Amino acid sequence: MSISRRKVLQLIPVVTGGVTMGDLEFLALDNQRKILEGVRSFFQKTANHDGTFSPGLPKSYEGNSDTKFSGIAAPTYAVVIHKTFGWELPYEQETINFFLSCQKEDGAFYAPSGEGDMETPLAKLYNTVQSVAALKILGVAPKYDPMPVIEYFFKGGDFQELPLYTTSFFALFFSAWNEKMPPHIDNKMRRYLRENQTEDGYIGNHVASTFHAAHYFRLIGEETPMAEEMVGRVLNDQKEDGSWSLNPPDWDVHAVFDALFILKQVGSNQRKKEIKQAFRKAKNWILKCQNEDGGFSHYPNSGPSDIDAVYFHVAGLVECGYLKPQKGIVNEEIYGWGHLMDPDKTYNCLI
Repeated sequence: MSISRRKVLQLIPVVTGGVTMGDLEFLALDNQRKILEGVRSFFQKTANHDGTFSPGLPKSYEGNSDTKFSGIAAPTYAVVIHKTFGWELPYEQETINFFLSCQKEDGAFYAPSGEGDMETPLAKLYNTVQSVAALKILGVAPKYDPMPVIEYFFKGGDFQELPLYTTSFFALFFSAWNEKMPPHIDNKMRRYLRENQTEDGYIGNHVASTFHAAHYFRLIGEETPMAEEMVGRVLNDQKEDGSWSLNPPDWDVHAVFDALFILKQVGSNQRKKEIKQAFRKAKNWILKCQNEDGGFSHYPNSGPSDIDAVYFHVAGLVECGYLKPQKGIVNEEIYGWGHLMDPDKTYNCLI
């Protein structure tokens, strides 16, 4: 779906022997339009009449990463992408009804499908945060108060039993919910992140956990600790092909999005030129992941399109500035994992 050499050559005027800036801008806009047309078509083909979304087109496909873990993931990412670009969901009321049907009286949301055990604390946290954010975007309140799900982790130190990539789940919840984060939760989370941060700014020696730390501090409106070191390592870790694929595929499945968020949200003006170059390389790599069915795979030529990959790659193209969201979006910080956040704006989910 990227601009082909043949297309460029077709626009080279025989007389002048060159491509005008206007021609290149037209090519870019045409390519962006085709990318989004493909994405929207993919969602239409994966939409189910009950408001849910299949993770991919093959009937036997069970998803990858988030969509494999939980049946709530695909509808959430469908909501986020549709509202990012001002599209109407194929079955919007049914999608709303689906989210509402997943909540039980304990406040938690339970996915009806997925390989994860939906009774585990991790599944309850993931499904509840995603559902609360999706419903907020759709303008609907949950049936029951979901606060008990969050409070469970902070009665003691149970939040430390969760993977390090869940730290910003709590800030995202309070950004989407109608209550602010109380100080005792914020204090515990900050201390936990400081204890796990190393000299290069990274958390858990992985870009995903590091992203969630940066995401957490952006949502509470505080400076990200060791941001300069963090950005330096992200820039150094980018591969020549534009990706951040440094570990096994299932570990680095969202690495490009995570890295782009860190560069955009906490990168300094002194590194503006380096960051711009990193964005360009990442954009070119992401474009190679789009398939003929309009969806995206997590890696180029790596299997069926997956709604999980569609969200993270389309969001990455938004972060790069290549795709433009609709104007006038409010509560932009709760859309997905922060692809619409303005690096010059202060967000604050704290009391």
